[in-house]
Amino acid sequence: MERDFQSYEEFWPFYLSQHSKKSTRAWHFVGTSFVFICLITAIVLLNGWFILLAPVIAYGFAWFSHYVFEGNKPATFGHPVWSLRADFRMYRLILFGQLKKELNELPEEYSVEV
Repeated sequence: MERDFQSYEEFWPFYLSQHSKKSTRAWHFVGTSFVFICLITAIVLLNGWFILLAPVIAYGFAWFSHYVFEGNKPATFGHPVWSLRADFRMYRLILFGQLKKELNELPEEYSVEV
């Protein structure tokens, strides 16, 4: 379902609700990790092709998880810039063990596995 959001902060809880399963968030984390791996590889090997490969791998992992585990359409299709920003925010929260707190603070209308 397409929704119209007035701000990124209004979009953020919706984004998390679209990643309601732990498995979806895990696949996103792996995909986003490959972005950093590709960037480091591009620098070390002085090969720009790895930069082009980064979004292919990241979106591959993410979209796979939406279709297989989540059963929804990725938020990227309706809100590409905010989704990219939210993906890196979710990545950071997972990396530093803060996502559970964020999920527990979601409004009642959004339900996710904690």
